[in-house]
Amino acid sequence: MLSYRHSFHAGNHADVVKHTVQSLIIEALKEKEKPFLYLDTHAGAGRYFLGSEHAEKTGEYLEGIARIWQRDDMPVELEAYMSAVNAYNKGGYLKYYPGSPLIARHLLREQDQLHMTELHPTDSPLLRHEFLKDDRSKVLRADGYQQLKSQLPPQYRRGFILIDPPYELKTDYQAVVQGIQEGYKRFATGVYALWYPVVLRQQIKRMVKELEETGIRRILQIELAVQPDSDRRGMTASGMIVINPPWKLEQQMSTVLPWLHRVLVPEGIGHTKVSWITPE
Repeated sequence: MLSYRHSFHAGNHADVVKHTVQSLIIEALKEKEKPFLYLDTHAGAGRYFLGSEHAEKTGEYLEGIARIWQRDDMPVELEAYMSAVNAYNKGGYLKYYPGSPLIARHLLREQDQLHMTELHPTDSPLLRHEFLKDDRSKVLRADGYQQLKSQLPPQYRRGFILIDPPYELKTDYQAVVQGIQEGYKRFATGVYALWYPVVLRQQIKRMVKELEETGIRRILQIELAVQPDSDRRGMTASGMIVINPPWKLEQQMSTVLPWLHRVLVPEGIGHTKVSWITPE
């Protein structure tokens, strides 16, 4: 279908949670000197102009990144994430939102590698342009799920795989589980982070059950809901499911998620969740 454009949603509450988790995982992997691969299966355009027609039409970033931007009571767990946002917004003006590829580029070291794929005919060239001068990176217009077969295991046997499909098709909820199984079969020690939207709770329950049935251990679920579950159209919550999370991630997200909930959802509705789908 390829109709989804993240430019309508960049910087919203789901991005804040997703990129907080992404940044904390990258920082944890950097604690060892050995290089690692960052693989982004559904990378998007890379950079999003918050003054664009798309961003202004929805205004979602106003209830996301704009609410935490430049606060002086920010938890330490947000430092890496906000350093990336600040790097693309000089002069104290929130003009651009960096997607996961640009956050990774800002945080990764010289010895690390970035591999990104995007299929959308408009977003893929934009992403390629962002990385023209980055020797660490490879950008392909290709199917993200196929990368879980062709790019794993990485050269140095260390890696972080971000799986962030648009869920335009209902089959995506099954495809992500199959993709993780394919990747895990080849590279069982990698860190896998799967983003998901809660539109219908039943879809997420089914996806979680299928993940449990894979037999994979050490699966952590992190979720922020900005509204109660509903059968009406629209995303009420989002989350990250992390396989082989760095040992500090559970505690870090248990600390920062209540703060994010308080700031992003001043009405106090919704919920936060940090729990194990399958432990050790």
